[in-house]
Amino acid sequence: MGHAATGYGEALRRAVASNRVTPVIGVFDMLSASVAARHYDALFVSGFGLAASHYGLPDLGFIAWPDVVSFVQRLRLAFPRHHLLVDIDDGYVDPEVACHVVRSLEQVGASGVVLEDQRRPRRCGHVGGKQVLPLPEYLEKLGRVLDTRTDLFVVARTDATEEPEMLRRAAALAGTDADAVLVDGVPSVEVIRGVREAAGATPVVFNQIAGGRSPRLDLADLAGLGVDVAIYSTPCLFAAHAAIDDALVELKRRDGALPDGPVGVAESQALLARNTGDREVPVPRAARALSG
Repeated sequence: MGHAATGYGEALRRAVASNRVTPVIGVFDMLSASVAARHYDALFVSGFGLAASHYGLPDLGFIAWPDVVSFVQRLRLAFPRHHLLVDIDDGYVDPEVACHVVRSLEQVGASGVVLEDQRRPRRCGHVGGKQVLPLPEYLEKLGRVLDTRTDLFVVARTDATEEPEMLRRAAALAGTDADAVLVDGVPSVEVIRGVREAAGATPVVFNQIAGGRSPRLDLADLAGLGVDVAIYSTPCLFAAHAAIDDALVELKRRDGALPDGPVGVAESQALLARNTGDREVPVPRAARALSG
């Protein structure tokens, strides 16, 4: 793909400008990213997932920005050709911090960021209790972030909860130099159509999450609605939650006897060896025999 030569942000910009919906898969650690990267070209550093995996806490604003930068740096080293879109919540409150985070993320190879208009205490975009900043205050923060970035793809996100305010803010965000607009927690297909119209020529991002407020739509449905980017924030996290629980229930049922499964030492090592630049990682013969 040659992203480094042209800029990671510009590479994502070109992908979004194509005639198809760009799916972006939420990851929460290096293992989930290693699996997702085998199937999709774009990864999303999900605030929901990072809060859960890094802190064991809900998505309520606990994340410290250095942890995000460190995670993105590890992702870029392992996945030099993938698009990396990063959730930076509200920019960690202050515009000065938001701008510093943007500079830091560009330096470690992020492709883009999502900046929301929530005020503290913030919430996951698909739960109740959200509050938004006055629009002029958010636009000032967004403007400073846009002035700071050199190549980064910036998604302007609103968490307004009432339809008229969703559409008003979508239009205002589309009037900036942001690369795309996201209205999170969109409750219906009709509102998606309204957002598409309000955004004009600016690309529209749609975020869906299992158990969330938005309808579950496939890529063909989203293309028909004029959506350009589909973020899937939590499929890896929720799949891991269920699979780990099921595995431990089965282990307990078998009184500690390991069951046969699709992944053993060899399969795990083969997956992770890709992150070393496809260099072969030797697997002990005994481990190969056990996993086979």
